[in-house]
Parts: sequence; C-alpha cells; structure tokens
Amino acid sequence: MESSIEFSTSPTGTATRYRIFKIVVIGDSGVGKTCLAYRFCAGKFPDKTEATIGVDFRERILDIEGEKIKVQLWDTAGQERFRKSMVQQYYRGVHAIVLVFDVSNPASFSSLPLWLDECRRNALGQQVPRILVGNKCDLVQGCSVWSGTTSEQVRRFAEANAMTFYQTSAKGPEGQGDHVGAIFLSLAHRLRKQRTCPSPQSEALGSFKLMSKNKAEKDKWAWACGC
Repeated sequence: MESSIEFSTSPTGTATRYRIFKIVVIGDSGVGKTCLAYRFCAGKFPDKTEATIGVDFRERILDIEGEKIKVQLWDTAGQERFRKSMVQQYYRGVHAIVLVFDVSNPASFSSLPLWLDECRRNALGQQVPRILVGNKCDLVQGCSVWSGTTSEQVRRFAEANAMTFYQTSAKGPEGQGDHVGAIFLSLAHRLRKQRTCPSPQSEALGSFKLMSKNKAEKDKWAWACGC
C-alpha cells in the first residue's frame, strides 16, 4: 500500500506536506504495547498505565532527510472481548506491524502465531514489513535466557517469519530512551524507502479525503532501551 499524504497550513499561510505511515502494535494484553508507543511519541514512560480498551492512537512527526513523515501508532486492546468490533478498522491501510511479547511471560510468546494468523486473515501478508519486540527485558537478568523461553527459540521464530528482532524495555532509565526511538526510526526509514508517493496531480484531492478520514478516526477512537 502506498503512503498517504496530508497537508497542514501554519498561521502564516505556509503549507507543510506530510507522508503518513500507519503502524499497528499488536500482542497480548499486558506486554507493554501502550508503554512502548507512549515512550516513542511522548519521550517518556507514562506516569500511570491502564489496560487499553478499544484502540489507543498516537502519532509523531519525524524529519527524515528533509522530508516530513508522520508516524501513526495504533495500539489495540489485547483482550479478545474488546477487539471483535474493531478488527477490520484496525487493520485497514496498515503499512507495518510491530509484534510485541513480554520476555518474562512465556505465554505471550506462545500466542504470537495467533496474532500473525489474524494479520493474514485481514490481508496483511509478507509484503507488509513486521518487527518482533521482546519487551520488559529489565525484568529478566541478562536478557539471554528468559522465563521458559530461550533467545534461540525467539531467533528461529523471527527468522521463520522474516522479522527483525529487538530486545527492549519501555521502562528504561532516563537518557536511554533514544533506543526506543531508534527502533521506530529504523522502521520509518525503511517504509520511506519502500513506499511511493502519489503523483502531484492526485495529491490535492487525496489529501482532502485523508484529512477528513483521519479526523473521523481520531474522533471515533479517543519503542525502548536495549539491554
């Protein structure tokens, strides 16, 4: 899928053009999806966290080689009862997938194939870039052998599904938050290189439709340190 285009106008009348990439963050409840997204967009770990009900939407504007890129992170509830009514909306127009598990919780790793199956059922095949993130490595000393899951098992799973693997902790100490940014920035660079912009003739109409769609989506729905 091609990237979307959005224009915004400053008080001085200057128009800024953004390419938009939608990234979904998926995984079981409690693996830290919301904290990872918050750390990247807000630059800090949230003061308090609660289970996501529905969809949590965050975005950050990046400047990559002089081009404005808007990264949208969609974080869904891990509980099935909160997700049934929004699955199709959630996976529509996705450019990349971030698959998250908790390195201290083996069950969250075991359920990853089910999340990949859900992606396939919603027409997100291998053409959509995906990244595997083992979060909460601050809870496991050494980050090499985890509670019932070894790094070798994770490596084989990542290779079998063509994913780059990162060990992370959204709760990393101050001064190490740039590691969170590095993960998402590398994905943004990858998407920018892969995606082709619409032709100039179609940008005006396309941007109008997109701005209306984004506003409707926002109204409807109110990374991490390396060890």
